[in-house]
Formats: sequence, structure tokens, C-alpha cells
Amino acid sequence: MDYRSLSYWHDSVADPLDPRPPLPGDIATDVAIVGGGLTGLWTAYYLLERDPSLRITVLEKHIAGFGASGRNGGWCSALFPASTATLGRAHGPEAALAMRRAMVATVDEVGRVAAAEGIDCDFVKGGTLSLARSPLQLAAAHAEVAEALSYGVDDLSLLSTAVGGALGASFDPACARLHPAALVRGLARVLERRGVTIHEHTEVLDWSPRTVQTARGTVAAETVVLATEGYGATLPKSRRGILPLYSLMIATEPLSDAVWDDIGIEHGQTFTDFRHLLVYGQRTADNRFAFGGRGARYHWGSSIRPEYDRVGRVFEHLRASLVELFPQAAGAAVTHRWGGPLGVARDWHASASYDPETGIASAGGYVGDGLSTTNLAGRTLADLLTGADSDLTTLPWVNHVSPRWEPEPLRFVGANLGLTAMAVADAEERTTGRPSLAARLMAPLVGH
Repeated sequence: MDYRSLSYWHDSVADPLDPRPPLPGDIATDVAIVGGGLTGLWTAYYLLERDPSLRITVLEKHIAGFGASGRNGGWCSALFPASTATLGRAHGPEAALAMRRAMVATVDEVGRVAAAEGIDCDFVKGGTLSLARSPLQLAAAHAEVAEALSYGVDDLSLLSTAVGGALGASFDPACARLHPAALVRGLARVLERRGVTIHEHTEVLDWSPRTVQTARGTVAAETVVLATEGYGATLPKSRRGILPLYSLMIATEPLSDAVWDDIGIEHGQTFTDFRHLLVYGQRTADNRFAFGGRGARYHWGSSIRPEYDRVGRVFEHLRASLVELFPQAAGAAVTHRWGGPLGVARDWHASASYDPETGIASAGGYVGDGLSTTNLAGRTLADLLTGADSDLTTLPWVNHVSPRWEPEPLRFVGANLGLTAMAVADAEERTTGRPSLAARLMAPLVGH
């Protein structure tokens, strides 16, 4: 496989992307980590901080950073897939606020580690602009800030801005722009220098307490960490535990500083708006738009295939949406198109879990908010596995159990109906100028 072709991030990362040696056969280790993305690598990083004597082995089907960890939008944010209000209703306001504060601190922790370890990933903390481009969206921005304040979240604010033709915006300072493939590949190199073994081109077939079966041998381990995110849907034991939902992206050619000055997006800033069918973007370090969004359908049986990464209809929608937001991008060539699956739990509630009786730990269900949440997962799992009594182990996502997804055809119908409903909601609001009934009906199903 040509790993450079996976995304703009893989194409531009200063790393040869050469696969590491696969598992040579049956081995024994202290901790076996299934998945070479950020969840697994951060867990290994913090486990070694707590106990440098641990033997840790990472097992990856392709290469480290092959999946969502290397292909995402590059938002290292304080967003958590379940909203603060949802967490407050389920766990109480204090727990919801603790989760928000932990996520805010996580953004700075990623930047701290990148700087300390010499990982050049273009980390710049510039915050997120959520643009309100209609009176209805402006009301949504006001409501978002008011709801946050009601839970004690006082760092969101309202701005008067004309960026993207907006009437205003909400601003969350707790977000950094970065190059995700540079982060995940750099972290893998740091771990290797510290003695972690990473076996790539090693497909995991199954796991059980203290054992992982791969296509190249069996790994015996006291602890097994499952860090597969959306790809967990391809394994029998977790097939209905996670739903792989595709998100696609485009990147433009670099634009001049003068054009960016006219656009009004600064280095380090990320942006979105208040539509229901999510879009997200950043100004890259080399002055491109990296812009993505939902719209690709869910595939029967939670299947994941390379051809699903590229859907012409969705790429056209993204290009049109980008130009609608920023007409200055109309003449910019699109140089890269890519996508991939992210992981969605049935209740849109991420979790970090550990069962000391079986020795099995897991984290995931980030719904696209994983670039930062994976770091919190790594620190949390490291505390759980080493028996540390910390503030992290009391957060409301610890040992949270989400319901399983319905069997087919209900899963197929429900997932794709949800995507359609979000597109309908946007059209409804543009037409009526009133909050969408479709969005209101779907809100409980998407973590709001």
C-alpha cells in the first residue's frame, strides 16, 4: 500500500512511513496494545512514565497512525462527544464540569508533551471559531454560551465577527491546530526509543483475557488494551460495540498570506459553523485549507473498505461548502481528497474502561473528537492499570458501558436515516428560519 496516498497529512509528514517488522511468532509481554493509533500510543507513553520496567508491545494491522489518528481534521480540542448538558443530566453537574476541565487541560498536555519530546506537529493553540451565519445560528451561539455558563464553563465567549460572512461567533480558546500524522508518527518514534516494541503489518484476529491472537502468532500478556476505535467493528467481539461512521476531507493548495488576511482566519485557529451536518476546518501551517465534514453513508454490516474513503459526491459538497463560507477559496485548487471511519458508541458517549479481573482495558467512541481525548484516555488507562488513585479515574466516562448497536438491517437504516435527517434539518432551517423539528427529534440520539 502507498501510505502517502492516505491523506494530505500522510503525504506531507516528514517520515518515510516504512512499515516496522511484524510479529515474529508467539511472544510474552506485560502489556499488549491492540491498535497503533493515538489511544494505544498515549497509553504506552503514560504507562512507561508510571512504571518504566513494563514490557509493552503494540500490535498494528497497517502502520502506526494509519486510521483516524493520522487522517483527522487536526483539531486538538476540549470537545467531548457527549455534551456538557448530556453529561450533567446523566452524571450530575459537578461530574460534567470535571470532564470539561479535564478536556481543557488535555489540550495543553498534548502541547506540553510534543514540545518536551521534540515532536514537530505544528501545534498552535488558537481556539475554535463557531461561525453564526444566520439569525437562527446566532441564537444558537448565544444558547451555547449560556448553557455552558449554566454548568460553570466560563471560557466560551461570544464574538462580533464577519469571518465567513458571519453575524457573530462563539469562541472556545481550548483548541489547537496541529498536523495529526506528525503527532502520531512522532509519538511512535519516542516510544521506540524508550523500549516499546511496535509490530506493524500484524493483524489481530481475536483476544481473550491475557491473550491476543494475531495472524502471525499469539501474544501472552497480563494486560490487553483494546485501542481500535472504528476498526473495532471489524472484529467479532466488538462488531456491535462501535459503529464506523465515515468523515471525509479535502485540502487546497497553499494560499497567500494576503488572502488569509482577507479571510480572517489566523494560524492556530480552527473553525466550524452551526449547521447540523457537521463541517470543520483549519488553516494549515503551510497556508492550506484542510476542510472536512460528514455526509458519507454508513455501510452495511459496519464494513470498512479503502474505496469508502473517497466519495465524489461528498467531496463536491465539501468544496461547495468551503467556497460558500470563504469565497476567497473559489480559485484554489483542491490537491488532496481523503477520508476514513471514526468510532461512534450507541449513546455517543466515549469511555475509558478497565476490568482488573480479566486484565482487559479499552477506550474509544470519540465520534471524531479523539485527537485530544485519546491523550486523556492514555493517562486515565495508565492510572487504572497501575492502581493510581487520581482525579482522572473518577471522571464520568470511566468504566461507562454503552448499549450495543442494533443488528442489521436496523443499524443500517438508523445510521443512514440520521445522516439524512441532519441534511434535511439544515435545509429546513434555511427555508423556514426556525429551529428544525428534525434536528430536535434526532438530538437525543446524537449525544445532545
